[in-house]
Order: sequence, then C-alpha cells, then structure tokens
Amino acid sequence: MLPDFNRLKLFYHVYARRSVAGAARDLHVTQSAVSQGLAKLEEELETPLFTRVHKGIVPTPAAESLFNMVKPFVEELESELRSFAASKKQPWGVLRVGSPRMFGKIYMLRVFASFREKYPEVSFVLELGGQEKLLNMVRAGDLDFTFSDIFFAEKADLSGLRDFAVEPVIEEEVILACSTKYYEERIRGDHSLKHLLTLDYLAFRPDQLILRGWFKHHFKRQAPRLNISLTVDNIQAVIAAIDEHMGLGVIASHLAWEQISRGDITAVHTNKPPISNTISLVQLANKVPSLTEKVFLRHFHKSMAAMEMHKDFFKLWPQP
Repeated sequence: MLPDFNRLKLFYHVYARRSVAGAARDLHVTQSAVSQGLAKLEEELETPLFTRVHKGIVPTPAAESLFNMVKPFVEELESELRSFAASKKQPWGVLRVGSPRMFGKIYMLRVFASFREKYPEVSFVLELGGQEKLLNMVRAGDLDFTFSDIFFAEKADLSGLRDFAVEPVIEEEVILACSTKYYEERIRGDHSLKHLLTLDYLAFRPDQLILRGWFKHHFKRQAPRLNISLTVDNIQAVIAAIDEHMGLGVIASHLAWEQISRGDITAVHTNKPPISNTISLVQLANKVPSLTEKVFLRHFHKSMAAMEMHKDFFKLWPQP
C-alpha cells in the first residue's frame, strides 16, 4: 500500500530544508504537525528516515533513496499546478481538436499557427478523420471538441448526437463539379437528368450517399445506377480525380476554390439552389469550456472571416 501523500509531502520539505521548523514554515503548519507526520511515515515504512541530533536532523540512507523517488513527482506536480493556475488568466496547455480531413489540412493548421503567434504556451493535437471516429473521441474525453461536417445525405439520423452540444460554425456550398476539360468534352451545357445519367462519377465511399443526395435534391428522385469510375474514402481524393478529368464528383466548393477561380473546375448547376452543408462545433453537452478553448474559438472565427475565399464560397454563422 502506498504511503499517505501528505506525509510524503512533509518528508520532501523536511529533507529539502534539513529542518522540521523550515518545513513547517513552508507548509504553513505547526512543527508538531510535521514531527507527527514524519513519525507516522516512518511507522508506515518500518524504517527510520532521520537521525535526530542536538540542533537538527540527519537523513538516513533510506531517506536519501525515498527523496530521489519523491522529488521528481512533487516538483512536477507543483510546476503543473502553477501552470494550471496560470491557465485561468491566459491561454495555456494542450488543445486537442478534431476535424474532417480536408478542412483540417486547409484551414486548421494556419489557424493554429496564427494562434500560437499570440499564445506560444498553447500547443495542439489535431486528429483528422470521419464523423463517427471524432465524435467517439470527444465522447471518450480524447478530444476537447471537434468540427464535424454532417453532409446533407446523412442528416436523417442525428440520434447519435444526443450526448453533444452542436453549434453551427460554417455553411458551405456543396456542388457537383468536374474539370473544365471534361465539361467541354462531355457535358457542353446539357444539365438534363437524362444526359447527366450517361456520365462518369466519382464516389465518396461505396454507399454513394453524397451523389444520391445531390440527385434527390436537384431532381426529386434517386439516381438509378451511376457509372462510377472511382470510389475513394475522402473528398481530397475526389478533387484530385476531378483534376485528372475522371468524371463528376460532389464537393464543397470552398475546398477547390483555387481551381474554380482559375477556371480549371466547373460546377454543374440546375434550376434548384445549391445544397448547403453545415460544419459544426461539437463538444460534450454541459461541458464548461476552458479559457483556452474560448479564446481559441474566437480566434478561429476571426481567422476564417479574414480568409479571402470565404465570401464567395462559404458563410460564417454569427458567434453565440
């Protein structure tokens, strides 16, 4: 059984000061309390720790061994507690953030970098992945919060979000797009359902939920079997395949804003408005955010608003 920590703390200060009186002053207790605590610790360990002499105490070899074990723990604990107290006054510590892969690679790294310029005592852990993985990590306490893009095709079942507080952050435009070369060769302005069904498609995941959702939104019907030229597990790969003229894929327009601005990628529009997808901040319900989290989220919102593409390709929800 481990000795009582308070007695180990008494021992640490007595050994460091070589004085019962000095330890009592450090700990703001009486000398009698220190002497009694030491006596009980020696009884627990069944070994003497100090030899009492006329004007002081002399550590025994056992005391030296015990001090070498206790010293790193006590000093690290005191340092962390000082830092913990400081974190209530300014951002400090490790912030663990989850994000969809593409969103994290394009935006989160630059937001982290600009935040650390202001608050160098903050470091980050960034976990990239799908919604289910990231939500499970938040639920388990492995992430402080995550950004989650619940695509329109997946909005039917939100029962898994009961444990969370969900705050919309960004509204992004979701489009069906292809390379301009593919558009000019295969589409040529014909956006009819009959013609679109003859083309090649890039599927995000085998279930094709995103593609099917696009057709249902724009044509009020599920698309029959599509000619899938490539199936991938992330949007970045869909955009890369579009660049290689492999067909049409459903993407968030801001993720390919450079190619769209240059005219390398063309969107396929219908008489229906584009689909909007919400990226939300997700954290445990009833959680009290730390000062570091509050300051970072304000910084995130300002940083996203300052990015040149946001007015044309997505809109920010107002901060609560």
